[in-house]
Amino acid sequence: MTEGRLAGRRVAVGVSGGIAAYKAIECIRLLTEAGAEVRVLMTPEATRFVTPLTFEAVSDHPVAADWLTPQGGGESHIKLAEWAEVIAIVPATANTIAKLALGLADEIVSGTVLASHVPLVVAPAMNDVMFSQQQTQDHLDVLKARRAAIVGPASGRLASGKSGLGRLAAPERVVAVIEAVLADRRNLDGLRVVVSAGGTREAVDPIRYVGNFSSGKMGRALAEVAAARGAEVTLVTTVPSDVEGIAEVAVGSASEMLAALQRACADADVLVMAAAVADYAPAEVAASKLRRTDRPLELRLRPNVDILKTLGPRRGLFRVGFAAETEELRAQAQQKLSAKQLDMIVANQVGVDGQGLASDFNAVTVVTPSGVVAEVPRLPKWEVAGQIWDAIDASRNRGA
Repeated sequence: MTEGRLAGRRVAVGVSGGIAAYKAIECIRLLTEAGAEVRVLMTPEATRFVTPLTFEAVSDHPVAADWLTPQGGGESHIKLAEWAEVIAIVPATANTIAKLALGLADEIVSGTVLASHVPLVVAPAMNDVMFSQQQTQDHLDVLKARRAAIVGPASGRLASGKSGLGRLAAPERVVAVIEAVLADRRNLDGLRVVVSAGGTREAVDPIRYVGNFSSGKMGRALAEVAAARGAEVTLVTTVPSDVEGIAEVAVGSASEMLAALQRACADADVLVMAAAVADYAPAEVAASKLRRTDRPLELRLRPNVDILKTLGPRRGLFRVGFAAETEELRAQAQQKLSAKQLDMIVANQVGVDGQGLASDFNAVTVVTPSGVVAEVPRLPKWEVAGQIWDAIDASRNRGA
């Protein structure tokens, strides 16, 4: 997250009593690093896992851990409820989730939530059996119905020693959802999104390939922002990184990517084709390694599969393409938009130092059949992704 991104925003973090309480420390560090003002609330059980002094040190503010302790100037939970712009429960145990769903208020975390009208972010963490119980799922459904943002847990090693679904979401993912809520961008909830990323690799022999300089960073940022905004995301990528909270499909060649996208797009609402698909592939692939000689190697290339053209338009699927160009940016983008019957195309200039391929920054022009809808200046790819999703959301809503 960009430093200063949340400057002046007021975030209350409620910590409930589970072993994952220590991970809230990193969430608070990320929030304060982004400029947010953070106040920490703790259930009595949470103080048994991490001391209030620790959270006071990382937030640089006193911690509210006992709502019956005299504070002066009124009730602490009422003051916190009125102060906060968002309340995030990190971690949220099964007990705390039940209390929030039922409207119980017997300590400062649940009391502050009940006294507040601000958005609620809930990051569950518990044993896998406890999480899968129907009671817990029912309580989460109640909170979702009240428009709480649920940051689903991850699979992995639990406190019990076994692996399962119940680990607290990564701090970066929790903070990304808080940012989306504060920006009023939790607007993709329930949307099924497919994103492609990375440069395809077209085999020459079992060792070598024809490819390009794409790092997959732009596609990964688009997938992560969509997930933070509530979408159910599938990332089809040539550079897998086990992104938490996203269904990742690893592929290599254009034909593998096409097959994966055909499966993923069957019931998708949005496809964002950010991958850099090699335009050409070797006409023949050697069965064994081509040995080095002193003679030139002639490599015959054939046109590669055009994934977007092959997928074609489908009613109900909003299709977004990418165009990496070295010249005539808008003209090339308009031509590809029309030729591939896309709903939108995102064009970016390559060959510019400090942005584009393999960089952490980008600058793009977003084009629809009605013309240019956004000019995004050079920004970190995470922020560029956010503006692209803003344009997608606006365009889909206009066409609805």
